[in-house]
Amino acid sequence: MADFLISSSGVFVLGALFLIGALGPLFFFVTRLGSESFAGQWSYALSILGSLLGLGIAGAVIFLGQGIAFDAGAITAFVPFSLRVDALSAFFLGVISLIALAASLYAIVYQEHFRGRYSLGMLGGVYSIFVASMMFVVMANHALTFLFFWEVMSLSSYLLVVYEHREKANRRAGLLYLIMMHISMAFILLAFLLAFSAAGSMNFDVWRANLSSVATPLTAALILSAALTGLGIKAGMVPLHIWLPEAHPAAPSHVSALMSGVMIKTAIFMLVRFFFDFLPGSSLWWGIVIIAFGVASSILGVLYALSEHDIKRLLAFHSVENIGIILLGIGSAIVFSASGAPGFAPIALAAALFHTVNHAIFKALLFLGAGSVVVATGTRNMEEYGGLLKVLPYTGAFFLVGSLAIAAFPPLNGFASEWLTFQVLFAGLASPITSVKLVFLFAIAGLALTGGLAAAAFVKAFGITFLARSRAHNKTACVHEAPPLMLVSMGMLATLAVAFGTFAIPISRALVGIAASVGHTTAHLSFPTGKLIASPVNIAGMVPLATVFLAAILVAALAVGLVFWATRRNKVVYGATWSCGTPITPRTEITATSFSRSLMVIFKGMLRPTKQVSVAYHDEVSRYSVKSSAISVGFFDPYRAHFYTPIENALIFIASRVKRIQGGNVNVYVVYVFATVLALLTFATLI
Repeated sequence: MADFLISSSGVFVLGALFLIGALGPLFFFVTRLGSESFAGQWSYALSILGSLLGLGIAGAVIFLGQGIAFDAGAITAFVPFSLRVDALSAFFLGVISLIALAASLYAIVYQEHFRGRYSLGMLGGVYSIFVASMMFVVMANHALTFLFFWEVMSLSSYLLVVYEHREKANRRAGLLYLIMMHISMAFILLAFLLAFSAAGSMNFDVWRANLSSVATPLTAALILSAALTGLGIKAGMVPLHIWLPEAHPAAPSHVSALMSGVMIKTAIFMLVRFFFDFLPGSSLWWGIVIIAFGVASSILGVLYALSEHDIKRLLAFHSVENIGIILLGIGSAIVFSASGAPGFAPIALAAALFHTVNHAIFKALLFLGAGSVVVATGTRNMEEYGGLLKVLPYTGAFFLVGSLAIAAFPPLNGFASEWLTFQVLFAGLASPITSVKLVFLFAIAGLALTGGLAAAAFVKAFGITFLARSRAHNKTACVHEAPPLMLVSMGMLATLAVAFGTFAIPISRALVGIAASVGHTTAHLSFPTGKLIASPVNIAGMVPLATVFLAAILVAALAVGLVFWATRRNKVVYGATWSCGTPITPRTEITATSFSRSLMVIFKGMLRPTKQVSVAYHDEVSRYSVKSSAISVGFFDPYRAHFYTPIENALIFIASRVKRIQGGNVNVYVVYVFATVLALLTFATLI
């Protein structure tokens, strides 16, 4: 069995499972066999099998220490098909498979939410293609193979974003997503072409072997700049993130879980490849730049999340925040490698990888929980929630676990990876270079601020949604708990959130081994045993979080017991809550807007909030008899106003001028072609 998992046969079976899952709904539609629900369930069932096989392949490669390399030569004369599963690929393959397993289980029942309105078979089929494309992206070992699966991933996810195509907002979000993904593709292609021009090959093995030695400093800088831009768009890095809060909420919730949890991490995977595998030994300033982007993304992401009242948009902005935290680890690893402290680099990269998997777990859990809430209430507006814990107790409990994890409360997984990231940043303060010290100090302050704001954001998200009274005019009477299979999926992820925090030390050790293996050209993997690389960041010396977890349980139990014993003779009297003589109704509760208002005022220089007040009067003549009033709070979008809109206007201006050359004369067009070919030949001759 182990030989099968670490062979090319296992990878081909993996692809076959998803292909059968994708084509099944089409077969059922043509033959009229089975129901619409069965067509979708077929795809999700095959996706579950494929996810389990993906986990098996990833685990076998990591724990047996044997990689997979496969080159089919060429499917056609021009499209090579080359795959390689090393430690890094196996890690990301495992993360994708894990979240896809939970999302597929959830979707078997969740898809019924769309019955009668949209095609369930189409949803399941495209979903299978989407999951498979992500898996093969991280296994690709040739630029053309990578670009093929990258494009399949982008197009299939676009179809899922616009799945509810009757909603105008979804179509608009899908168009923005498609545009940004192809801009991303253009920059990635540019990076690949520059690497090809330097190395003379599109094969990633060749790039590992000699790209750093044959590329000039200018070429290497251009490659990394193009890669960081293209992959930064896909990852949702500020200021390239504008598509993310639009597209992720538009997709079905199990797809949102995959897009936020793992799809954007494929960009992180390739970023690690470029900076540590293809062009190791990058300049110190690259690390500083990435840390700066990480700080900006984490702080601004959580601030925008705090201002949101759409529960799925709130979660989407938190993906921007957590990508920022991951970038802090990657940037720190580059700085350590370039500043004479290479022993710290694997630990910094391990912190980034640890937060990658942890974010995938708790973000998928939160999106699945949000999906259950949206199905139950019929709205994504948090202002219409409240009191849902009474009718959605299990969903509320799982959402609470995810909220505590993303807010970095011990002993959950979010705390473990953020704590490791803090250790890495504090280790950077020992650098003899003053500028590096200041950068790490800035990063520490940014991460600390992000952690506090994230806690506030999820007090808001959980409290406004699940606590107090219902704000939906007693609509909670019609709300019921999610079906068992959806709860099983959320329960699995909640358990993993606890487990990855409780057993953070052995997981961190394994991840340091994976990080240390990046850049090795051999298929065999080796991991450090015993004590970690000697450094102030000594994970082996940490108190095990399992001990902390048990101690917390014992302390809590002791506190409850003492309170119960001390108050056992007290008589408890319940009475009506005093509210200045007025009845307590949902109108007297704190709203999502009022909860975050004080923080929005503090950061108004960055968020630039706007307010619109509309008042209707009973008598148009009188200004004293108010019929109704409403306040709409919004936020100025500086990215669109100062960056994207000027570029859009410039492109429209250029296009309006260029179109004048379209005179309709074929002879003139032949001259254009001749002039272009002549210019290209001249350029090729000169270089």
